[in-house]
Amino acid sequence: MTKWLESVGTDEDVVISTRLRIARNISNYKFPDFMTIDEGQSVTEEVLNAMKDNKDIYKFYRIEDLSQLEKTRFVEDHLISPSLATTTKSGSFLLRDDEKSTIMINEEDHIRIQVLLSGLNTYEGWELCSEIDDYLEKNIEYAFHEKFGYLTSCPTNVGTGLRASVMVHLPCLSMTGHINTIIDGLGKIGLTSRGIYGEGSKALGHLFQISNQITLGEKEEDIIKKLNKVVLQIVARERSTRGYMLDRKKIELEDKVFRSLGILNYSRLISSTEAMAHLSNVKLGCDVGIISGINPKDIVKLMIDIQPANIQKSSNKEMMKDERDVYRAQIIRNKFIDMEG
Repeated sequence: MTKWLESVGTDEDVVISTRLRIARNISNYKFPDFMTIDEGQSVTEEVLNAMKDNKDIYKFYRIEDLSQLEKTRFVEDHLISPSLATTTKSGSFLLRDDEKSTIMINEEDHIRIQVLLSGLNTYEGWELCSEIDDYLEKNIEYAFHEKFGYLTSCPTNVGTGLRASVMVHLPCLSMTGHINTIIDGLGKIGLTSRGIYGEGSKALGHLFQISNQITLGEKEEDIIKKLNKVVLQIVARERSTRGYMLDRKKIELEDKVFRSLGILNYSRLISSTEAMAHLSNVKLGCDVGIISGINPKDIVKLMIDIQPANIQKSSNKEMMKDERDVYRAQIIRNKFIDMEG
């Protein structure tokens, strides 16, 4: 998985990924939480029928057919939402072969279209998301109100139904404590910060998702434009803080980076939380030139590969936490031998 990382975006020293997601519902159906299993299956069939001409580039998965390990792995790879993974009736999704888009069915809404691209890619992402949405709307009658816009199960999504988010790597703003001021400021302009897997998740490895909060009364293009503008300001702030630390605290920064590199190269036991912290420091070292010869994207991929479900998938067996921590350390050591080789 993680094919989406192969796409190219801008500002990849700070921006990890761009995700566009739009929520849609089909007319004359109850929202998923209130549907029967038969009604949920009817919604699924409508979506599959609408996408039948694209069946060669999308693969269909039913949540009930996946093991817990497989579901968690799709979440860890950012391909489906945690909410869809816990859906026990009628949940399913279509995944494009390049992993740039996922069409989630019967999550919180009947349809959730997601586009995921590497780096800062808000405009290209919205173009692809809108293209998929327009294609579906030709074949499906959406629930739409002339005054309120697209109707969704959660009132905060009514209107455009658009949630645009950008995952940013902000180690220096975190180290200096400036990140708290930035997060507080986002709420004042209709944006919010969430953790690595969205709402309710933690900001591991100094990774934060910046996204819009308001969907009603704003045009999609305005939402994208505002998010893009704010993210560029945050990128500039992180870069200037990195420059300050390189200029004023270079030895301390180098020490932090190389200590992390040493731990990752030689540890025999490491948790995902600790590994994320050290990988964050190493990525920073690569991005500012302290470490050479390692592609920062390989570090991002490793951040995904060392998550619990991916660890177990790699080992072809289910593991207890202590076993995962040992195997994770081994994977990291081997990967760094390859990257530094």
